[in-house]
Amino acid sequence: MNQTQTKYIFVTGGVTSSLGKGIIAASLAKLLQARGYRTTIQKFDPYINVDPGTLNPYEHGECFVTDDGAETDLDLGHYERFLNVPTSQANNVTTGRVYLSVIEKERRGEFLGKTVQVVPHITNEIKERMQLLGKSGDFDIVITEIGGTVGDIESLPYIESVRQLVWELGEGNSIVIHLTLIPFLAAAGELKTKPTQHSVKTLMESGIKADILVCRTEHELSDELRQKLALFCNVKREAVIQSIDASTIYEVPNMMLEEGLDIVALKKLNLPKKAAPDLKNWNTFLHRLKHPKQTVNVGLVGKYVELQDSYKSILEAFIHAGAANQTKVNVISVHSEYIDSTTAAEQLQGLDGILVAPGFGGRGIEGKIETVRYAREHNIPFFGICLGMQMAVIEYSRTKLGLKDANSTEMNEETKNPVISLMEDQKTVTDKGGTMRLGAWKCDIKEGTLAHQIYGKNQILERHRHRYEFNNEYKKQLENAGLIASGTNPDTGLVEIVELADHPFFIGVQYHPEYKSTVANPHPIFVSFVAAMVKHKK
Repeated sequence: MNQTQTKYIFVTGGVTSSLGKGIIAASLAKLLQARGYRTTIQKFDPYINVDPGTLNPYEHGECFVTDDGAETDLDLGHYERFLNVPTSQANNVTTGRVYLSVIEKERRGEFLGKTVQVVPHITNEIKERMQLLGKSGDFDIVITEIGGTVGDIESLPYIESVRQLVWELGEGNSIVIHLTLIPFLAAAGELKTKPTQHSVKTLMESGIKADILVCRTEHELSDELRQKLALFCNVKREAVIQSIDASTIYEVPNMMLEEGLDIVALKKLNLPKKAAPDLKNWNTFLHRLKHPKQTVNVGLVGKYVELQDSYKSILEAFIHAGAANQTKVNVISVHSEYIDSTTAAEQLQGLDGILVAPGFGGRGIEGKIETVRYAREHNIPFFGICLGMQMAVIEYSRTKLGLKDANSTEMNEETKNPVISLMEDQKTVTDKGGTMRLGAWKCDIKEGTLAHQIYGKNQILERHRHRYEFNNEYKKQLENAGLIASGTNPDTGLVEIVELADHPFFIGVQYHPEYKSTVANPHPIFVSFVAAMVKHKK
């Protein structure tokens, strides 16, 4: 490609938040990638937390972890699932990180005594980070999603940075896509364009002209309405793109293809269309997703189950693994606080498999331990992730080793049998942000185990996000009692995978396999777990 510089696409949102900027950005990136362009996506979040690592999942959904250990926004999960390309620290920037960096530079005297201001210092820092991936030489097109809604006080520095960058990059090297809502007023029985007009006007007051409008709607946009939007929002008629509600987010790339979003974007960036997008594998996946041969019910036992986004990557991993097995996976949320030895049977009956989810803190812990016991004793396929794996170790220690007070020092610092405890280097940590075992770590797998059968490899790399570990002082006792430590970290000797032999499917992992599941590569544990549920159901 004789292109001398990277092209930039900025995605802003108007009218309301949660319209799905991340899905639109990921869908456009998918189409550009399928046409042969090297594409990546980054997300700029206007909140002051340095990263989402310390945010409650109820606030912001799950925290997604990259290979390099960055705790990021859950939209990066969508980027990876759609593009099948790993993201990194550079793909997610928050206002907190930007200010932290500028303040550190000021303290080091890098601004030579100048007054440090939002413009130019903060905006320069933002622009620098916006171009970081573009300057790496690895990408033809960088899509930047700006979090929040245009007009928010906190988004202003980002919008100003985009304005400056569009000007600096010059004609035809960047475009702005504005995602808005076209609400349907039931009383009037019609779609209304006024909120979008106002949103585009707000953007223009900041010095930015939207090049493409993507309109979220529950009803088809008529030609007349599109014409009106084009006229009053100052965009070409072909640049008014409809984004109607879809039954699955994985349909959105095809919908954007039909609307011609990728073609309009390429045209405005002065780039050749190249070949039509190759979506063959994507559509095979979609077909399998939409035409399952059977259904299984899996219980997702956790403490944040009221908010779907808390376990976003797990739910998506089930969609990928379900399609691979041509099986619809019904995820049934079970709140661990409501489970005890008397209610377990009633809460968990009729499930074809049980997943005990990750989490932090002591709430709902006994319910999770009881859940593991129920799955183990009733031969129900079981999968424990992170905290779920630790609960399996505690349950086994209590039931099979007779250590009635076995626990994790996270829940009970006084326990005489800390089968799960802090690593030495974590004991002095008081700062909670970014201090856990994070990112990709190696794991050696024992041959002849379920884990080895699942992965078909002797060594894997998986992403972590936790502070407490399997306590190796209990390893021998537990192994003698039948719990198999089938995966360990070669550098630390820490146990990564536990399983049971005399059970249809029982595995617990210390890492988060859900982070690596994509449409192109469904995660092998999820695929095997779904297959085990199908078998169990028969």
